Amino acid sequence: MAAAAFTLAPGAPVGVPALPPPASAATPHAPRPGADASSSWRPLATAGTAAAAVTAAASRGRARRANRRAGTRRHALAFVGEGTTSKSTSWSGLTPGKDYELSIFSQEIAENTRTIRSHDWERDRFDIEFALTNGTTYNAYTIKGETATALIDASHKKFESLFMDSLESPDGGDIDLATLDYIVVSHTEPDHSGLIENILRKAAEKGNDKITVVGSKVCIGFLQNLMHMDFKNMIVKDGATIDLGGGHELEFLATPNLHWPDTICTYDRKTELLYTCDIFGMHYCSKEITDVEGVDALKPHYQLYYNCLMKPNAKSATTAMKKLPKLAGPVSAVCTGHGPILTHHKDEWLNMYQTWSEDALKVLGPAVCIFWVSRHGESERLSQALAFGLTSNDVSVEMHDLNAIDAFEVVEACGRNQVIVVFAPPMTGIAEENLSSIVASCNEKNHKFLVSASFGENEDPVDSIVSRFVQVGIPEAMPALRLLDGTPQSHLVIYEEHGLLLAKQLLEKKKQAAKDKLNEKTMKALGKMGGGRYIITASKAEVNCAGVATWVMPASTEPPSVAMAVAKEDALQTVMQVGDTFVVNMLEEGNYLPLLKHFQQSFAPGADVLEGIETLPVEGGSALKGGCAFLTCKVSSRMDASDHIIICSEVVAGEVLRQAPIAANYRKTAAYY
Repeated sequence: MAAAAFTLAPGAPVGVPALPPPASAATPHAPRPGADASSSWRPLATAGTAAAAVTAAASRGRARRANRRAGTRRHALAFVGEGTTSKSTSWSGLTPGKDYELSIFSQEIAENTRTIRSHDWERDRFDIEFALTNGTTYNAYTIKGETATALIDASHKKFESLFMDSLESPDGGDIDLATLDYIVVSHTEPDHSGLIENILRKAAEKGNDKITVVGSKVCIGFLQNLMHMDFKNMIVKDGATIDLGGGHELEFLATPNLHWPDTICTYDRKTELLYTCDIFGMHYCSKEITDVEGVDALKPHYQLYYNCLMKPNAKSATTAMKKLPKLAGPVSAVCTGHGPILTHHKDEWLNMYQTWSEDALKVLGPAVCIFWVSRHGESERLSQALAFGLTSNDVSVEMHDLNAIDAFEVVEACGRNQVIVVFAPPMTGIAEENLSSIVASCNEKNHKFLVSASFGENEDPVDSIVSRFVQVGIPEAMPALRLLDGTPQSHLVIYEEHGLLLAKQLLEKKKQAAKDKLNEKTMKALGKMGGGRYIITASKAEVNCAGVATWVMPASTEPPSVAMAVAKEDALQTVMQVGDTFVVNMLEEGNYLPLLKHFQQSFAPGADVLEGIETLPVEGGSALKGGCAFLTCKVSSRMDASDHIIICSEVVAGEVLRQAPIAANYRKTAAYY
């Protein structure tokens, strides 16, 4: 299947569900029958490593915790009361003319531990603009020990009024800002750290200027540059602890690049809860606090989040997961920054991350390293869009923040990868210094490069960076990505397509070699299987896209549905995710060449592929007047099929435009369309 198409901003928002109180302690979020919801996740520990861990724990005076690891004691979530729902407010800072409903839900989830969940019910896109069908949550947590209290993460700035009211409420966070001791910052991405300065200032107004902000070295550095105030801080590394009293001893793990360079996880040794922020999260908003809705319902949201944000950092994910068995005790639940707390199916969720990350690290094809710049222009979002296009294919990707990597790590990263992508940094600072290390680490024989604008202020010009690579003989992988017209959403559209195009170029020789090895007689026989000629069209966020298709067929009658195979590197993938709507246009026998030639040509990224074509406006795209019939379809499922994705879609509407036979596609061999 060949296509000229572009990624789109996600689909229509879902309705706002009511928010009834969660189950009480008497009607619990219980584990499924036969499951131990609080069982420790230990897939990486052998008998030897487990014994070593117990020995180390004993040497540190942790015999009690070692016994817990052996199974003599377990903790689980224990909900107290029915929780509290705030009033609802609206926010309109994402899509012009659209209001998004916001609310806060608070609940005690374990001993002296509460969650403050900021519900963004109608959020329909996030980060690289992948579609959200169930909104999202921003989760914060409070822990009240006998001698100190801690807040783990905060919320997005748009929740300021709701969150600040809830934080000190007895039915909310139940934290007195006049005596709050610690704010643990898992990472400084604005959706989790946006209210930290507000909290510190309000606490200072109450006479409390002693709050200690806890984070990684990179995190504290970021905050010092962001917040217009001085604050006490504590830099933590692996194994560092804070004793809140009453058994609430916080243990920290450094988990950089998941998906920001400053990320840490926090473990409470008393409740055995692991606070992971973005790691193991999902964009999913519902009345449930935990994963009680089950794997089948939640996995699409969990996997989409992983594929979009974590897959390019698979190496960091596997490194982080190797650290989990080294904690002082088992993990009874994973308290994420987005979506439900993982407890009922915890081991399944963790094992999915393990498997997906190991698969992503297999040597499947060429390797690309993307150097982006945190808190500079659109560098993060655009780099993620580019990475998503690449990782949708058999291309290995790793990502590094130029503000957080050192020169030695630059050399290692360049040594592992063949294509080096650089997003333009500011003209001064550590990111610019690291850019010099990147250029010096590349050579003509082993590397190609791609430079992109970041759309930030005082930015190193793209042409200047390109010149530095060219002067040392490094060839371009593709022309530089420069300042673009259009909306931020259209920029993301183009960058994801560039990722797909780059993947296609990098895999071309490998795919051709595979075709050359195919059995000629078999492929000629397989080529005799019938196929039609179709044009797939879709339209979202005022962006039109289209592509040619031949492998399309009916799939079921109740409900009526069709299935089609789409090549992984095909740009149509961006508009054929679960929940997306598109149009299958059937071409007329003997009258299809003009349309076919138009849609088989190569379009420049961002071009209107429907320009000059007569169309009929329909839901989800445009029907072609030159076709003989069309079907409007909504994607219901996707299945991996080697170098293609099988997409099954429910037919929601259709019309015959002319009584004429559909054009047939005849092939001499199945190796080619």
